[in-house]
Amino acid sequence: MQPDHLSTTLSALADPTRRAILARLSRGESSVTELAEPFAMSLPAISKHLKVLERAGLITRSREAQWRPCRLDPGPLREVSEWLEHYSRFWDQSLNRLEDYLQVMKTESGDKPA
Repeated sequence: MQPDHLSTTLSALADPTRRAILARLSRGESSVTELAEPFAMSLPAISKHLKVLERAGLITRSREAQWRPCRLDPGPLREVSEWLEHYSRFWDQSLNRLEDYLQVMKTESGDKPA
C-alpha cells in the first residue's frame, strides 16, 4: 500500500532537522551548504533530509550554474493545516461544552445553602 500525500508530508515533518531546514527556507532560498551550516552532520546527511522533503513536495531544488538553490513549497503545509483545522474545531467545541458544564455546576453549587 502506497502512503497518501498527507502521510508522506507528516512523516517528513516528524524529524526536527527537517523542520529546522523548512524554518530556514521560510526566510528565502538557500544552498545545501548554507542549509547544512547549523547542523553537526555531513553534507550527504543533509542531502538525505532534503530528498525526503523534496519527495514530500515541501521543497523544490533547481540549478543555476554551480548553485543549486532549495526553496520552500508551502502547498503540502496547507494540506496539513486544513487537516488539523478539523481537530482544532473538535477541541474548541469540546472545551466550550466543558466551559458550559462548569458554569452550570458553579451556578448550581451557588444556589445551595451552606
